[in-house]
Amino acid sequence: MPGTVLILGGNGKIGHHSAKAFADAGWRVRRYERGTDMTAAAMGSDVIVNGLNPPNYHNWTKLIPEITEQVIAAAKASGASVILPGNVYNFGDAGGIWSEDTPQRPVSRKGLIRMQMEARYRDSGVQTIVLRAGNFIDPDGNGDIMQLFVLRNIAKGRITLGGGPDVMQAWCYVPDWARAAAALAGKRDSLAMFEDIPFPGHSFDMTELKHCLETHLGRSLTISRFPWGLMRLAAPFWELARELGEMRYLWETPHQLSGAKFERLLPGFQPTSQQTVMLAGLSVAQRSLTQAAPTRPAATQP
Repeated sequence: MPGTVLILGGNGKIGHHSAKAFADAGWRVRRYERGTDMTAAAMGSDVIVNGLNPPNYHNWTKLIPEITEQVIAAAKASGASVILPGNVYNFGDAGGIWSEDTPQRPVSRKGLIRMQMEARYRDSGVQTIVLRAGNFIDPDGNGDIMQLFVLRNIAKGRITLGGGPDVMQAWCYVPDWARAAAALAGKRDSLAMFEDIPFPGHSFDMTELKHCLETHLGRSLTISRFPWGLMRLAAPFWELARELGEMRYLWETPHQLSGAKFERLLPGFQPTSQQTVMLAGLSVAQRSLTQAAPTRPAATQP
């Protein structure tokens, strides 16, 4: 039954689309104002969607634990359940079809931070639903990996690869994730205190993406490699370069997320078509280019 949801990070990908999905499902939606008392904001809420995440991987070691403790305190005080967007960093570099039963053996510092964060929720006594997803694709852009990384040079007819063109990757269309979160919130009374639920989303490699884009655009595209060498040189001086470099392994690790548990819990869930998801990133990239282009003076009417 719909109730009241508090959205943390309402301007981000998760927060923005979650607010819409919960509202569409009949929930009363509140948005947390960053910097205010989170516990006070949570009072009267049935569910908290934690869309807070330090941008560009900034200072995760300090900020992720701080956010985690704030959310747990707010959930305990209000009695709310927490929905958390999990990621695939926990699984390390052993490729395959990852599920809730896959051993978590992170090979990156950020993977360890995320694993420890989830363990803290598990031990907190707060009902927590980790809805775990792959790379985000946001139809509004909002700094997603497709816009900033893969299609960064699409205006030049190039797709940028972080790894091999045939390496399978898990992708998550954020509006679908948000709809699933709202559906799971509606049946939280039948769920365990801690649920690790892989969100299957879509899985495709860059060869498939290239073919889809070429068919849509009616032109050939080339593939270029992301400049990992330059990132390595810049790492001592640029935080984002250092943090991106640490996650390079994922682009060479073929993986998908199992849909078995998700389908048991939400039978009949209809995801957005894979073609629409692939083209969503293109639409954002093209829109950004159009907005950045200089405008021409309007023609004078005779």
